[in-house]
Amino acid sequence: MSVIYILISVSISVAVFFLFAFIKAVRSGQYDDDYTPSVRMLFDDELVKEDPNKLIQTQTEKQKSI
Repeated sequence: MSVIYILISVSISVAVFFLFAFIKAVRSGQYDDDYTPSVRMLFDDELVKEDPNKLIQTQTEKQKSI
C-alpha cells in the first residue's frame, strides 16, 4: 500500500514540473509565431472569395447556352 502513496506523490511532482516548464516556455515566447505573418502576404491572392452574384450570372449563362 505504501508503494501507491510513493507513485502518487512522484506522479504529482512530475506533473507539477511539466506544468511549470510549460508556463515558463509560454512566457518566454517560445510558442510565438514569427514566420506566418511574413509569409501571409504572399498567399493573399489565393484567399480572395468570388462574388456570389458573378457565380449566379455564370450559371445562368451556362443554362442559356444549353
